[in-house]
Amino acid sequence: MSFPLLTATAALPALGAVATAAVPAARRTAAKWLALFVSLATLALGIVVLVRFDPGGDRYQLTESHAWIADFGVRYELGVDGIAVALIALTALLIPFVILAGWHDADPLETGSKRWRPTQGFFALILAVEAMVIISFEATDVFLFYIFFEAMLIPMYFLIGGFGDRAHEHGDEAAATQRSYAAVKFLLYNLVGGLIMLAAVIGLYVVAGNFSLAEIAQARANGTLHMATTTERWLFLGFFFAFAVKAPLWPLHTWLPNAMQESTAPVAVLITAVVDKVGTFAMLRFCLQLFPEASKWATPVILVLALISIIYGALLAVGQRDIKRLVAYASISHFGFIILGIFAMTSQGQSGATLYMVNHGISTAALMLVAGFLISRRGSRLIADYGGVQKVAPVLAGTFLIGSLATLSLPGLAPFVSEFLVLVGTFTRYPAIGIIATFGIVLAALYTLVLYQRTMTGPVKPEVAAMPDLRPRELLVVAPLIVLLIFLGVYPKPVTDIVNPSVKQTLSDVHKKDPKPSVEAAK
Repeated sequence: MSFPLLTATAALPALGAVATAAVPAARRTAAKWLALFVSLATLALGIVVLVRFDPGGDRYQLTESHAWIADFGVRYELGVDGIAVALIALTALLIPFVILAGWHDADPLETGSKRWRPTQGFFALILAVEAMVIISFEATDVFLFYIFFEAMLIPMYFLIGGFGDRAHEHGDEAAATQRSYAAVKFLLYNLVGGLIMLAAVIGLYVVAGNFSLAEIAQARANGTLHMATTTERWLFLGFFFAFAVKAPLWPLHTWLPNAMQESTAPVAVLITAVVDKVGTFAMLRFCLQLFPEASKWATPVILVLALISIIYGALLAVGQRDIKRLVAYASISHFGFIILGIFAMTSQGQSGATLYMVNHGISTAALMLVAGFLISRRGSRLIADYGGVQKVAPVLAGTFLIGSLATLSLPGLAPFVSEFLVLVGTFTRYPAIGIIATFGIVLAALYTLVLYQRTMTGPVKPEVAAMPDLRPRELLVVAPLIVLLIFLGVYPKPVTDIVNPSVKQTLSDVHKKDPKPSVEAAK
């Protein structure tokens, strides 16, 4: 029997979460180091998964299958394609940086104070989220996926509601109320989406007789499973609604700005760079593969919603006064690009969308974590409270600039390649939508450069005059992300080589081919 690598990759952070939570309250530092060690060990397993995956091999590799709830056709089935492998690697990569960046976010609020924060719980919850996200990327049984798709809401709820910006925590009851509101809103939106998906999951079982993604797709392909058009469309809508909430897609997005604003910067990264990717990933794995006809039927409406997300998110980002809310609305715009690429139904669009998931995770992590370091120094999220930071903290300002430029998809940085592929893939099939979507790039330049100008340039405000530059721990967090942004911006081939075969298989699931060019290339 071969080593269950996929199970180990998800089980290690789960066990680490239990062990971290069990550390005695007096051993806060030990809990931090244990969580960091577990996250690095999980990263090592993620690298092994990446190395052992063969892009030219079977669609699903490193598979595991065991009976679970046999009476209802539920199996413990795991397998990864190129898209899942890329996102598992992203998740495993970001969690150590999240833990390092949040090293002091759960420390006692005041020296000698009776008010305490469960340090062990904070880091245990982060590891629990990592475990649930990873197994969601690995699950090829629909019911198994659904369980962890919903279960990850629980640790995220406590991370949002139980831990907020330290600058707003000192006896401020209004801040606690806002944080609770953001956590409840996050939970309710995603629970509603999950309940609708549960109805669709049950409906799928009634039609197909099992929950195995591979078996259902194979039965549909060889004609042994016939699904009525109306039934397929209703099931598709049930799945897609839940994924659109998680993504988030306009108009189901309103929970995200509140959640990111009230979270610590590392938790905000966990939300938008890790957890939200499960929604867009599931659109590719489940919506397109299980419901190909319904996916094509819904494409025009979804493209319009994605386009609205792009422009709407960017416009609202321009008008934000809060740094975290600006990044949140920018992410809504970016997720619009990802969904646009998925449903453009072209190889360039879907390759760009998958690459965008990876690049957006890295760029948002870099920008948000640097912003978190900035906010912790000044004690304010408001853009107007800053000015002239680059003169007193040049390294902080420089890393903030690179993160900002990556957010606007500057050529030479990783997001540019993915955004370019999405726009090219969209334009070849839907030129009008592709043209309108490019305005999102113009708006991105506006909100990111204005943010940098107002916070980093100009006269030095008295409140930031003594601001320290990045410390060694903070540099250790940011520097690798900056290096990755530049490397993947210049050389994205390692990621595209992994995801492209899976993208081609996804396109074949929906019986789509790339449009022929209107002008033939000269021979």
